[in-house]
Amino acid sequence: MPSNFGDTSTVVGETSYQTNGPFGKNPKSDSPEKPSDRRHNALGKGPVTPGSEFVATMDYTIENRPFFVPIGKGGVIVALEELDRQLQQSGRTRLLSKKVPTDWTGKEIVPGRLGLINHGGSPKILTRPGRYPGFPLRNWWARSWSGTTGLSDTVIEFQGLTVVQVSQNQAAVVSDPQNHIFVIKNSGFVAYAIEGTYDVLSIVDQTHLPTVIKDKLTSVILGWTHEVKMKSKVSGKEEREYVVATFLNIPASNCAILQRGDDLELLGAGQSVITNPSVTLRGLYTLGENQLEMPTKDIFTRDQVPVSLTIYLKWQLTEPLKLTTHGYNTPYDALRDKTQSILTQIVAHLDYSSMVKQRSLGPDNMDDGTDPSSAFLDALRTRAMDEMHEAALEYGIVLKDLAVIDRQFKGEIAATMDKLTTRALQAQVEAANVDRENSNKVKQEEGALSVTRIKAQAANTQADAEAYRVIAAAKAQAQRTRIEAEAQAEATRMAAEAESEAVRIKAAADAQVIDQFAREMEFRRMEVNRIKAYGSKTIFVPSEATGAQMGSAMALGMAASMGADAKRATEKSAALPYFVISTHAVPIWL
Repeated sequence: MPSNFGDTSTVVGETSYQTNGPFGKNPKSDSPEKPSDRRHNALGKGPVTPGSEFVATMDYTIENRPFFVPIGKGGVIVALEELDRQLQQSGRTRLLSKKVPTDWTGKEIVPGRLGLINHGGSPKILTRPGRYPGFPLRNWWARSWSGTTGLSDTVIEFQGLTVVQVSQNQAAVVSDPQNHIFVIKNSGFVAYAIEGTYDVLSIVDQTHLPTVIKDKLTSVILGWTHEVKMKSKVSGKEEREYVVATFLNIPASNCAILQRGDDLELLGAGQSVITNPSVTLRGLYTLGENQLEMPTKDIFTRDQVPVSLTIYLKWQLTEPLKLTTHGYNTPYDALRDKTQSILTQIVAHLDYSSMVKQRSLGPDNMDDGTDPSSAFLDALRTRAMDEMHEAALEYGIVLKDLAVIDRQFKGEIAATMDKLTTRALQAQVEAANVDRENSNKVKQEEGALSVTRIKAQAANTQADAEAYRVIAAAKAQAQRTRIEAEAQAEATRMAAEAESEAVRIKAAADAQVIDQFAREMEFRRMEVNRIKAYGSKTIFVPSEATGAQMGSAMALGMAASMGADAKRATEKSAALPYFVISTHAVPIWL
């Protein structure tokens, strides 16, 4: 994918002072690659020979140069002692001071710091902690105290002395006395410049570079970069900045294309730095899948109706060197030109009527060839996809999907057809609305019918429950009546038995009375009780003797008299006498 660097973005540096492998690539990324896979001739002359290298692989820190000591396992103190020894051997002023610390007065140097003394323009370093007395005790008249500095500081610069120490993620960009640029990674050096200076231009955090490079079309992050610049005086007053080193942090599945002259080289993922002035960063690319909607220019059908298509493309860049060899900076540029050309050829052989219905192309639009738009679909499915796939392979691109997601017709014919199509769509929408309303009404009626059916079922259930309750109540009432009747009959039977038993007992008692006077007195008592029961006006007439006929005649006369005068019988019914017929006598009330 594209980057902010074009074909003319030249990175300045020095070929012979490269710190790590080709193009300053991180030595950790040492996976074997074939030269034919990583290098290619931009003019189409074939792969670069395996022996050609873009930059030298010499490490600047091991080059034999005066008064330059790499910092080893012994640390800064050992490197300073080695530099001091080289200065003494060359007959120059020594670097380390011979002063001996005391413990009672003077300038104090704590452990972990270095004392700096300006000795007539030359540096003097105090490395041992303690107190150092001043003038006049130790001949301080030719010297001046310049303070202290940390022993582990990243950069120490003092009177021509330069100390650089970088950690794992840091990289120091340094300019030597001859203005050669080199990069120090995960190490350091101690140097004393007799002519010129060692200038530390920048300390770079390689894992957090500030500039983010994104694809302008797909917004995919391609990597991070940082340019280190150096100021140079062009004339007495004018100063300009020049790029001397370019740091790259390329994420996984991405790569960069570097160019030197007509040769191209593929730089894989990882942390890299470019200092070679003859090397150009062609661009950053992603090797993952990408997808994009691409509008095409106006294309004319066979009947001269202009149409504009919107194409959906899905691709994956597999060989970026092929793409850059053909002169394209992005896969989109290559696909856009080829797609426009192929679609122009296909649409130019089709009529407007064969394209008016179909708006999209994809696996779901397969037909049996009876549709009028079949010609357009078949042409796109066969010719467009096949030709695009073959053309993309020439550029190192694998085309994975192609679809037409929209088309816009232009001109008077297209406007008229759009109006007709719009009317047809409106009619379809209205018909769909009517069907929807009818369906809703039918559903409402079905719902009301269901409610009525449920209510009827509920009423039937309630009636069944009420009938069952009435039947149960009737059965309970009948059961109760039967039980009460049985109880009453049992009570009457028991009462009758009791009364009969009482009469028998009384009769037996009366039978046992043998005294005549007692019998007579009991008869009288019965007579009194009978009169008391029927009243004092009751006349007892015998019913078996001669008096029986007389009693009957008297009763008939009295009945005739009662029937003749009903009103008087009603008023005086309480005072009329009546007969009591018995086997012995009939009582008559007067």
